[in-house]
Amino acid sequence: MADFKAFPFFGKPAMEYANKVLKCIDCGAEFVFTAGEQLFFHDKQFKNDPKHCKECKAKRARGGARVNSETQTRCAVCGKETTVPFKPTQGRPVLCRSCFQQHKQAAKGAPAAGQRPKPHSEPQPVDGD
Repeated sequence: MADFKAFPFFGKPAMEYANKVLKCIDCGAEFVFTAGEQLFFHDKQFKNDPKHCKECKAKRARGGARVNSETQTRCAVCGKETTVPFKPTQGRPVLCRSCFQQHKQAAKGAPAAGQRPKPHSEPQPVDGD
C-alpha cells in the first residue's frame, strides 16, 4: 500500500517547516527565516537559505553602500603591517598604500598588457609643394 503521508494533501506541504534563526553576512545580526518563507523558497526551488537580513537586503536593493570587511595583512614588498578593504586571495601580492602608489607610478610608464610600446621617434615633416 502507498504511503500517502509523503504527498501534499489539499495544499498542505509534505514537509513541515519551522522558523530558523540565521545570521546576516553583512551586519552580523540574527534574523528569522520563517516557515512561510521556507515554503516559498521550496516552491521556487531555491537551494540556499537567505544570507541577508531584511534591512541589509533593502539597502542592497536601494544601492546603498555595502559593508566592507577590513583585513589586516602584511605588505608583500616592504613587510609593513597594513589594512586592506578586501579579503586577499592566495597567490596574489597585497601591497600597503605607499608600495601600491609606487607600483602604480612605475606601471604608468609601462605599456598595458597586450599592447606594444609606442616608438619615441620624432614625427617626420611632410613635404608640401
